[in-house]
Amino acid sequence: MDIFLTLGLICVAALTAAAAVLALGDGDSDLSLLAADEPPGRALFLFDGERLVDASPGGRALLSRVPVSGGAWARLCAHLAPRFPGVEADLRRIEEIGRLTRNEAGDTRRPHLLTAEWRGGLVRIALTDPVAEGSAPIVDPLLLTAIEDEAALLRRVLAETPLLVWRETAEGAVVWANETYLATARLTRPDEDGDALPWPLPAIFPAGVQPGRARLDLPAGPPRWFDLQIHPDGADGRLIQALPIDATVQAETVLAEFRQTLTKTFAELPVGLAIFDRGRRLALFNPALHDMTLLPVDFLSARPSLGDVFDALRDRRMIPEPKDYRSWRRQLLSLEQKATSGRYDEVWNLPGGRTYRVIGRPHPDGAMALLFQDISPEITRLRRDRADAELAQAVVDQMTEGVAVFSAAGTLVMANAAYAELWGEDPDAQLGQVGFDRMAHKWRQASAPTPLWDRVEALFTRTADRRPVQGTARLADGRLLECRFLPLPGGASLAGFRPAALNQPAAGETRRSA
Repeated sequence: MDIFLTLGLICVAALTAAAAVLALGDGDSDLSLLAADEPPGRALFLFDGERLVDASPGGRALLSRVPVSGGAWARLCAHLAPRFPGVEADLRRIEEIGRLTRNEAGDTRRPHLLTAEWRGGLVRIALTDPVAEGSAPIVDPLLLTAIEDEAALLRRVLAETPLLVWRETAEGAVVWANETYLATARLTRPDEDGDALPWPLPAIFPAGVQPGRARLDLPAGPPRWFDLQIHPDGADGRLIQALPIDATVQAETVLAEFRQTLTKTFAELPVGLAIFDRGRRLALFNPALHDMTLLPVDFLSARPSLGDVFDALRDRRMIPEPKDYRSWRRQLLSLEQKATSGRYDEVWNLPGGRTYRVIGRPHPDGAMALLFQDISPEITRLRRDRADAELAQAVVDQMTEGVAVFSAAGTLVMANAAYAELWGEDPDAQLGQVGFDRMAHKWRQASAPTPLWDRVEALFTRTADRRPVQGTARLADGRLLECRFLPLPGGASLAGFRPAALNQPAAGETRRSA
């Protein structure tokens, strides 16, 4: 009895399954393929709009390998767009078309076939490899494993690289991008919820962007800079790489600001500045150089060489006139060698009467700087002071009284001819070198003992209450000298000697003025 009951239940189940198969075959047999084992080389998808209703195992495996975030529709379009250009627009019109068949574009050894059908409000999409369809796998499992490992490594490298890498069609639609690009695209859309991005992927750079630098303004934070490199990708697309160069742009900005600051500073300097690079071409100059050398601004701005600059200076008689051209070239070579070692510091007496001080200084990386300083006023003043000193010396040399002047430090700073003849000294050889102590010792040794020298030494050693001292002293040859010692402003002192008249007191008598 139990055996018959069991056989009856089996028959009922078989009849029920057969009825279900017949019902599906009534027009929905294509949908039943999604639940069955698809043949090799085929992936099936069933969409309701952009919502995935069902997919075959091969289809789900294909979607899982697409390196794009978002829904199933976006992933599938990202996979199909490079292979079937314009397919997304055709799929959105499938209700009007009814059926779509497309062959994979491009030069490929195994072109895939795409078919899509509109069935009862749903879209059935099949992606087929005609070579592999209906045949057993012929790929070596070890080779397949190696290919999959390499593909996984390449995907990981593209995901971790700091470069933005993407592919766009001829119309500018972004159909593939690495994870760095996707993360940057999300930063440009802060109001969007989640990590999903629309399809086609948003373009973060303007359409038709060209190689070179590109600026990307973000809703939050400072702008970012990239160096774009563009490579043709087939007849209808481009592969673009964007290298971040924020640090480079920032460094260039700081350098430009620093150079601008230096330029403003140099513009206010009264010293002419000329900086030559390691190739000895003029890299930087200030307005004072133009004013001092009379070289045209357009000539200086053209970055002339060091030789050209000095040839132009020579033509304008702004350098010391050389004896011949060869000596001039040797002088120029000597200037460069001394300047690069920091030893060039010379005074140029120009034919026009002006005087320049030229200083050469080495700079890093083999560069060289020349500084031109107009010292004509200082030279003029020095010459005038020298002429005044010579005139004063000529005046005191005409005096019959021997005069010697000592500084506050007790150093001999001036003596006339009468003093030199009286004491047998050469003042020119002793100026600035001989002190009062030595001269006082000479006076004492050359004369008879007298308290005058003690009073004189007290005058020269006191810093306050300095009063004139007068008296006479008799030399060893019997001559009687009339001596006077006067304090001068600034702590200086004057010593005067002249032969005494016949009615002067005897030797050793002194007078001190009140």
